Amino acid sequence: MAILFLLSLLPYRLVVWIGYALGSAAAIIPLKRSRVVKTNLKLCFPELSAKAVDTLALDHWRLLGRSIAERSRIWLGSAKDVSDMVSVQSAVDLGDGKPRILVNMHFTGIEGSIVISALAKERGWPRTSGFFQRMKNPFFNDRIIRWRNRFGGNSIDRQGNLLPLIREIRKGSLIIIAPDLDLGLKDSVFVPFFGIPTNTITAVSRLAKIANAEVCMMVTTLLPDRSHYQCVISQAIVNFPSDDPVADTARLNALFEEEIRKCPAEYYWVHKRFKNRPNGQPSPY
Repeated sequence: MAILFLLSLLPYRLVVWIGYALGSAAAIIPLKRSRVVKTNLKLCFPELSAKAVDTLALDHWRLLGRSIAERSRIWLGSAKDVSDMVSVQSAVDLGDGKPRILVNMHFTGIEGSIVISALAKERGWPRTSGFFQRMKNPFFNDRIIRWRNRFGGNSIDRQGNLLPLIREIRKGSLIIIAPDLDLGLKDSVFVPFFGIPTNTITAVSRLAKIANAEVCMMVTTLLPDRSHYQCVISQAIVNFPSDDPVADTARLNALFEEEIRKCPAEYYWVHKRFKNRPNGQPSPY
């Protein structure tokens, strides 16, 4: 808590460089997650040489370290601190009250729900709601929920009842879901991701169908000069959802892959994305 507080007081550029230093140090320590990162990169980019994988992994760790240092501002900073870090470009009117789900991928940078909720009052947007995954540490679990909700956001436990989220969708709240993690086999299917059958939740398709909501991609990545972030919200995905949640989930994974290939170092490669395997196959980790 003390480190987060101190980092939140420092100039943003200094926070970024501290993060890069932390990430560079983590990259050379033989951690289990270092093996996870390289395993993921080798699986998803088999055309890369060993040297290219090492270079990409180092860049990823630097960006991950940056994002951890930036959490000090994201979790403890003011709405202005957050909005100064990222620009939001939306192809849809976020204040029109339509039932809408924003699909937010796990890139290393800013948490999309906090960005939108920090700007909501200024821009006349409704409040944000979204799933959260419980942390093992109850101390930080409680505080991170409080920090995420401090601008009026609403965190809903993904292991609880979905009715509160469905109600939020129908009344026009901005619903943000990040479905690109392996969250276990319940309510999930194996669909391609970088050509690999990958365990993926079907929640987006099912919720959109139930609530008659449109679905838009929401991607937050660094600007080309890496000085700040940009959050881009697309037009609604055409003919989504369909009557086939498996096909819808595969379609989302294809869209995720397309975005990841534009900035591969920024994706959250430390996650064991291929942990669960079909037909009892062994985990690559």
